[in-house]
This record gives sequence, C-alpha cells and structure tokens, in this order.
Amino acid sequence: MLTFITQLPADKPIAGVHCVPVLDNGDIVMVWDREEKGLTTIGGRLEKGETIDEGLKREAMEEAGILLEESKIPFASWYWENTQTYTVWFLTKVKAFTKIPSGYEKTGYVIMNVQTAIEIITKLEGIGERVEIIRRAGILTGQLEKEEI
Repeated sequence: MLTFITQLPADKPIAGVHCVPVLDNGDIVMVWDREEKGLTTIGGRLEKGETIDEGLKREAMEEAGILLEESKIPFASWYWENTQTYTVWFLTKVKAFTKIPSGYEKTGYVIMNVQTAIEIITKLEGIGERVEIIRRAGILTGQLEKEEI
C-alpha cells in the first residue's frame, strides 16, 4: 500500500529505494525502461549489506548515469506484505550527468516537467500509484498545487 511519509519507516526493513531527481529548473528525471516499455522512477532493490545512500547512488548511476546530491527527502513508501519490507521514494537533486556504465543500458533517462510526466504515465498506465508518487513530488517541489492532477 502506498503511503506518503515525512520520515523513514522504522517498523520493518527497507528493501528498495527509488528517487525522483530534480534539476535546478524544477524539471524531473525519470527513466524509460526499454524492456517493459514504461516510464518509471529511478530505483530498485538494495543489495545485500548496502545502505540506503549507497543503493540510491548505485541505482541512479546504473539507470540514468546520474550523480546525486547528498540531500534527500523521503516522501512515499510502499509496504510489501509478502516480504514485510518497504520500498521508499526520495526527492533528490541532480549533481551531474555522466555515462551509464556498460551493461546497464536497458533504460534511458527522460527530463520533463512534472505535469508532462503525469500526462505520459496516465496515457500509458491510467491513474494509479506511479501518478500519485509523481504528483506528490510535484507538490513538494512547488511545481503543482495540491488540487492539481
């Protein structure tokens, strides 16, 4: 179940991390998954022994060739009943773009404003959790008003 948060959940382990990187102009970075044919946030499962910071940095590099600023704000979580773990989404800032390491090119990054991201995701998937995650990121960055979709 998707929940909006202001701090990390502490009752169960965090097994996955995603981020919505924001550029200085307010645009966001998402990735297009060439295999799944979908627009998604950057992230995935933590590797054994990996910290949240390490996982976010690794996923951003592998999926988009992005170096992230150190600051991050947790804003959403999904609780997986079957594994009793969380996936957490963070609002982050882009420090720099670099080349995606070889072997990880099944995705490519896309830069757009929040409203465009919502419209594309809605067209591909309909209104659902991914739209709500991007909408919340847009509210937190000041790109959307709470009433906007």
